[in-house]
Amino acid sequence: MSCPLPSAFPPKGPRDKTSFCFTLPAPGFFLDFDCSVRSYQINCQDSESKKATELKTGDLIGNYGNRRVLCLVGLGFSSGLPLALTASTLQAWLVTEKVNLGVIGMFSLVGLPYALKVFWSPFLDRFTPPWLGRRRGWIVSIQVLLALSIFLLGRCHPVSLPFLVAFAAMVTAFLSASQDIVIDAYRTDVLRKNELGPGAAAGAVGYRLAMLVSGAAALILSDHMPWRSVYCVMAAVMLMSTCFTFLAPEPEVRVEPPKSLKEAVWGPLLSYFKRSGAVEMLFFILIYKLGNVMAGAMTMPFLLNIGFSRSDVGMVNKVFGLISTIVGTLVGGTIISEIGINRSLWVFGCAQGLSNFSLAALSIIGKSFPALMVAIGIENICGGMGDAAFTAFLMSLCDKRFTATQYALLTSFMAVGRVVAGAPMGAAAQALGWTGFFSLSVFAAIPGLVLLTRFAPWNGGGRAVATDGV
Repeated sequence: MSCPLPSAFPPKGPRDKTSFCFTLPAPGFFLDFDCSVRSYQINCQDSESKKATELKTGDLIGNYGNRRVLCLVGLGFSSGLPLALTASTLQAWLVTEKVNLGVIGMFSLVGLPYALKVFWSPFLDRFTPPWLGRRRGWIVSIQVLLALSIFLLGRCHPVSLPFLVAFAAMVTAFLSASQDIVIDAYRTDVLRKNELGPGAAAGAVGYRLAMLVSGAAALILSDHMPWRSVYCVMAAVMLMSTCFTFLAPEPEVRVEPPKSLKEAVWGPLLSYFKRSGAVEMLFFILIYKLGNVMAGAMTMPFLLNIGFSRSDVGMVNKVFGLISTIVGTLVGGTIISEIGINRSLWVFGCAQGLSNFSLAALSIIGKSFPALMVAIGIENICGGMGDAAFTAFLMSLCDKRFTATQYALLTSFMAVGRVVAGAPMGAAAQALGWTGFFSLSVFAAIPGLVLLTRFAPWNGGGRAVATDGV
């Protein structure tokens, strides 16, 4: 918005083709129309922009610089650390030990606790440990148990005792899923309304950094030390994450826990299922990202199988892939604010499905570092945009009274698609070959897009609309 110009009178004196003067109310004061007036407007705009920038900067520092938001970086780190250790990093370990590809695919079932966590989330809501409060008490207890389970997982041998490895990984995944439940609940309790966005971003940054440590760093370390030592290092990092919990503040508003397990179980369920199309919505959540789930389940074995070293995969698939995902998430968030959640689900759903052709192309090209970077960049940028839209969609479904349990319910169904679809993918890759497998994963995205016509029609809303659940 430009400043209003002073009133002008007819010019005095000669004028040419390029400039003329206005006499202003102040005696003897003239403005050159082509230069001075524009300069006057620009200076006013610059002044207003500077003030607006200062206000935005102050708000930014105020939102991100307080203890409530900063602690979520550390808690997000603690939440993200165990995931790769029971998924992609564990797959790399199994490939290194020459475990059968079909068995590796079955290890995707280790992630089932992430899909089933809703069943014990009411228990964590109902009961309060006698230390550190309702949320932090659970968090620090689970963190200590996670450090122990990660250490014991590293002591197992995948060739001679594969079932013991699977059991230890399952226990680790169970504890990790439990930690996610309580950290999600703590984030909801501790943040003020104007801090929800910065708090979510802070947690995501910590989560991605943790995946970098337990993914890329662990793979790189495995080139220089035994896998047993790698998991020992990760267990030590997990134990140090308890420091973040001790430093985190208690929520300003004390939330009364449910008076009974019955209330903790049925309250959030009744709130969700009383809405129209609730069951069909869960099926949509199950399959929306099916194509990406298929590709992601076998990306690590694929890259190692076509000749890339663990260090190559660590640097590109994990480090560069992480950066690409963050970029995709930020770009996706910006686009969502412009075109809304519904249209973003359409656009990003198509993009993340088609992005799997990049992996199919890499399987044809073979071992090529530039082709690897292009494929991983496309895959992760599109996946990050899809994640941003889908997360916003899930948040819009939640009732604020039961956010922790309802979000656990929705994300559990999302995880079901990832775990169950991943289990037979090793056998499918063996039967179809890498090119056929990744091409099939593109078409697996179609069912989710079809259901968008019911749950997120293109013209169902031009912009994201805040609801009580957000």
